[in-house]
Amino acid sequence: MKLHWSPKSPYVRKVMVVAHETGLVERLERVRSVAAMLEPNDRLMRDNPLSKIPTLVLDDGTTLFDSVVICEYLNDLAGASLFPEAGAAKWRALRWHAFGDGLLDALILWRNERDRPDASRSERLMNAFERKTIASLHWLDEEAQALQSAPFGIGHVALGCALGYLDFRFDSLGWRTHAPRLAGWGEAVHARPSFASTVPTLAG
Repeated sequence: MKLHWSPKSPYVRKVMVVAHETGLVERLERVRSVAAMLEPNDRLMRDNPLSKIPTLVLDDGTTLFDSVVICEYLNDLAGASLFPEAGAAKWRALRWHAFGDGLLDALILWRNERDRPDASRSERLMNAFERKTIASLHWLDEEAQALQSAPFGIGHVALGCALGYLDFRFDSLGWRTHAPRLAGWGEAVHARPSFASTVPTLAG
């Protein structure tokens, strides 16, 4: 299987964490692919016309996207249990998964706005993203005990990657001061080999 990959993307990190957790990482051929918003990647677009990563190309040529679908595919391929099949555990995991992805969406939009030239940057939009992020951290802090008690699953993967992206791109926010209980949970999650092996980097 071929994975269009970047060491900077939190959505790619989700896939790589799942690949490590399911024992499938050695089956992935990683192809370094740049997916800049303003510069579509012609090579990537041959597999995904949206020019987005992660994109997974199966051995039969079928392409899968986005991270939600790829993670579930790898889970099923390995016969793993990161996606609970039914009941309250399923909806709790999917709820956390959706929240982690939603937080990442907001953070990426915030970073894109932050990186615009001063003259075209919207301070109102920047403030809105900051408010949403801090409110999300407070909400997650209330979820910390439930996260710690629940079996490790896809919700933990998504939220762990969101916190890792905060460390990578928003270190100055000091998110741990807004969510001290979540910080303890995050430290434990990031100590897992799957997370320790996928720390985002500007190199590569």
